[in-house]
Amino acid sequence: MTSIVDSCNLKSVPSKFRFKYDPTALSCDAFPVVDFSALRAVDPVQRSKAIHDLSKACEEWGSFILVNHGVAEELMNATFSALKEFMSLGVEEKKEFAGKDVVDPIRYRGFDLTDIPNQPFTLWREKLWLDVNPKFHCPHKPQSLREVMVEYKERCGELSRTLMEAISDGLQLEHHYVDQVLGLDSSYQFFVANYYPPCPRPRQAIGLVPHTDICLFTLLIHNGVPGLQIEHEGNWYNVDSPNNSMVFNVSDQLEIFSNGRYKSLIHRVLVNERERMSIALDYGPSKETIVGPAAALVEKDGRAMYRSIKFEDYIERLFNNGEFISTYKQ
Repeated sequence: MTSIVDSCNLKSVPSKFRFKYDPTALSCDAFPVVDFSALRAVDPVQRSKAIHDLSKACEEWGSFILVNHGVAEELMNATFSALKEFMSLGVEEKKEFAGKDVVDPIRYRGFDLTDIPNQPFTLWREKLWLDVNPKFHCPHKPQSLREVMVEYKERCGELSRTLMEAISDGLQLEHHYVDQVLGLDSSYQFFVANYYPPCPRPRQAIGLVPHTDICLFTLLIHNGVPGLQIEHEGNWYNVDSPNNSMVFNVSDQLEIFSNGRYKSLIHRVLVNERERMSIALDYGPSKETIVGPAAALVEKDGRAMYRSIKFEDYIERLFNNGEFISTYKQ
């Protein structure tokens, strides 16, 4: 099989994709929901409640569903359409954008080999990684992709700065301090577009293994097909986000910066018999920033729970040496 896009013709899962795991997950009617419009409300009582809801969700779940975020549904749909057009290009055309290194700003991957001890396997997905801030990168084809990604990036960037202000308030930190210490004016941001083709035996393959994300947080949208599962208190839960909403996930740098108050979310993605697409914006500090627990939180807690590290080094050590966030706990 030259591409898993050809999966619609398969009757079984090729051996290299097979992955043994228990896909069972619970439903949750009480999954947190945060109203973005309330975070921008003039009424201080309304805004205060929304900040409380956001902070509680980050502490207890590491995730929430964001509604009324102001990003037009038409723009989200156009972004999916342009990315689907990219995924529909020929294999050789897509390989032009494969990149040669894990830090290349544009990286297409048709097959990601993930190594678990004694069990190598291939993820059931195609992926396009685009660094979009502080410098914007995008494939030159299809022609529609750059235009729509620029607009979607701008809208998500505005959204992310407001969310960071709310996070600052939830942690009782000054906005100026957070902006400065994390270098948010030159925030490192990247998109990851995931395409999960239809799978003839969904329980025999997986789209993404359990993992956390590397930045401060991730904003995720999908095409309406389920698949995202999150870990909470030792159980897996299905995340069923409504149309035109986003899923917010706490990532590694926010766990470090909050001195462990907010936990980086462990999540995975299942595949099914329908094609699934998702687009994640990972919003991080400047690559040059040395990320450590916020000074005011260390003073409250009596000590720093994590070692500080330059964000660029964190990324490099994760990809090259497999050093995850647990490495930095002390």
